[in-house]
Amino acid sequence: MKWYADGATRFVRQVVADLLAVGWVWFWVWFALNARDGVLSARAPGDGLVDAGGRVHDAFADAAGSAGRVPIVGGDLAGALGKGTDAGTTLANVGHAQIEAVETVALWVTVGLIAVPVMFLLITWLPLRVRFARRAYAARQLSASGRTDLLALHALNTMSLGQLARFDDDPVDGWRRGDPEVIAVLASRRLGRLGVRG
Repeated sequence: MKWYADGATRFVRQVVADLLAVGWVWFWVWFALNARDGVLSARAPGDGLVDAGGRVHDAFADAAGSAGRVPIVGGDLAGALGKGTDAGTTLANVGHAQIEAVETVALWVTVGLIAVPVMFLLITWLPLRVRFARRAYAARQLSASGRTDLLALHALNTMSLGQLARFDDDPVDGWRRGDPEVIAVLASRRLGRLGVRG
């Protein structure tokens, strides 16, 4: 495959377009990562709930342990305080659920902000680059194998009426007769339009 034209003007345009494509992807990755960080900052309340739930759980567990050493009523008191640990666990679970929800939103925001612009780029820029590469490669192969008459025929088929009218003689007749000068001019025009040197 031939990814870049031989002519300087078209080569520069292709390089600039490729650099813009890379810059486009870089910008959206950077923007998406910053947006993700912004969304993740909303997980702070969830972190607070997890910490508070852990502290409540530990406080009730310690109290139940201490109450268990009280004579006669220690077992019942420890059981009652032990149920308070469930409140701490529930609070921590709510915090974990909130953190998970925020992280899920952050993930999908990041994926969306990267995937949509990159898909747009792949739909618009990539087909143009691949089409150029295929055409340039095929034209170079035809030229290298000496089949310039096919390039000349393609030039005849793709030239505008104004371009055809600029010829002094009938280029179609010259092509039909196999006139090497006409074929060379037409093939050279087609190669030039494709960005390939003959």
